[in-house]
Amino acid sequence: MVKKFLILITIVFTSLSFAQQGSSSPYSFYGIGSLKFKGTVENQSMGGLSVYSDSIHINLRNPASYAGKNLKSFNNESRPIKYTVGGSHMNVKLNSESQTDKTNTSSVDYLAISIPLGKFGAGFGLLPFSSVGYKLQSTDDNNILQYKYRGEGGLNRVFLGAGYQVSDNFRVGVDASFNFGSITNTNIAFGYDDQGDMLQYQSREENRSDLGGLTYNFGAIYTKLIKPNFELTASATYTPKSELNSKNIREFSTIVVDQTTQQEFVINSSEVNLSDYNLESTQLTLPSKLSVGVGVGAPRKWFAGVEYTYLKSSQFSNRLLTIQNASYEDATTVALGGFYIPKFDSFNRYWKRIVYRAGLRFEDTGLRINNEDIKEFGISFGVGLPVGRIFSNANLGFEIGKRGTTKANLVEENFIKFQLSLSLNDRWFEKRKFN
Repeated sequence: MVKKFLILITIVFTSLSFAQQGSSSPYSFYGIGSLKFKGTVENQSMGGLSVYSDSIHINLRNPASYAGKNLKSFNNESRPIKYTVGGSHMNVKLNSESQTDKTNTSSVDYLAISIPLGKFGAGFGLLPFSSVGYKLQSTDDNNILQYKYRGEGGLNRVFLGAGYQVSDNFRVGVDASFNFGSITNTNIAFGYDDQGDMLQYQSREENRSDLGGLTYNFGAIYTKLIKPNFELTASATYTPKSELNSKNIREFSTIVVDQTTQQEFVINSSEVNLSDYNLESTQLTLPSKLSVGVGVGAPRKWFAGVEYTYLKSSQFSNRLLTIQNASYEDATTVALGGFYIPKFDSFNRYWKRIVYRAGLRFEDTGLRINNEDIKEFGISFGVGLPVGRIFSNANLGFEIGKRGTTKANLVEENFIKFQLSLSLNDRWFEKRKFN
């Protein structure tokens, strides 16, 4: 198992190096882009619900999940080493008041390992946190092209976390994440002569920010077996506000645009001395976030829960880029979901061991453009398919949803998202039964 996972890690990191752009949303123009990580495939298949944690899946949104009780299957001596890797493919239909378009993206979404250490547990991994990937253009009243905008890049996280089993019912944990990445925004202004013909040379502005900094996430999980087959679970996470260091470059160029291939040829360029404006090194503020959730269920049978997330996105700031007609307000998300297992220990009927998941989420992103709030809705389904050893499975997820609006010259996105993850378990250390 370990050798296989090392091979898998190599493949995944190669994929991360050459992966497609992780977003094609015009709304990734704002802030640090579209948030890529919204939980594991198991979480997202339940509407993004992260209240539930068990001994065989990694809950990357709550570090308290790294701790846990030993398993009877392991003679109450330990818990399994847990590995997980997940990816997704999204098809998006973009609608405005006058036009439609289609796009798709594929990406690796996370890679992580969790290791039990007695009452402690540790977890570490890598995940793309946000993604910028847009191509936009604006025209005048006569439908003549005036500007083209594009962006690429995003923010990645490498994290290390630890959890501790305070009591049989209560666990706590903390993650420390180092955020890194770069975001490039490009704006091309098109000029015309008196006859309305496009000029040979156009002007291009390019802004690049190289980002880096630490963030922390604190978590807690409480479980209580009220009856033999009825368990209560409550969870909470809190991420304080943090500052990322941003090294910035701004460059103006005169270019020629090939009208057939849209390839850009630089005639001359000049880099702006941003230190004169005190913008060479700035800080980008990431807002604080609080999530609380509660759920009930029968262990290894079913679970249903609800979770509320409050993101104080009004704290977000970026001194390098100021955008007219756009602002950030505090964001909220409500997730409802759960799972059902017909019979987890059925050895002669495979379909009875399958985990069936479903959920809903309602999100106010906090982004306000042209006096319109950008909201998002999703309905999700998924299954967990047992593979190999009894504690390993493949998780398939499917979500359909909508983001944005066609009002106020904005874009509505209708998306279908397919997700796949492998949740693998292994035992590294066993006590000797015989000397």
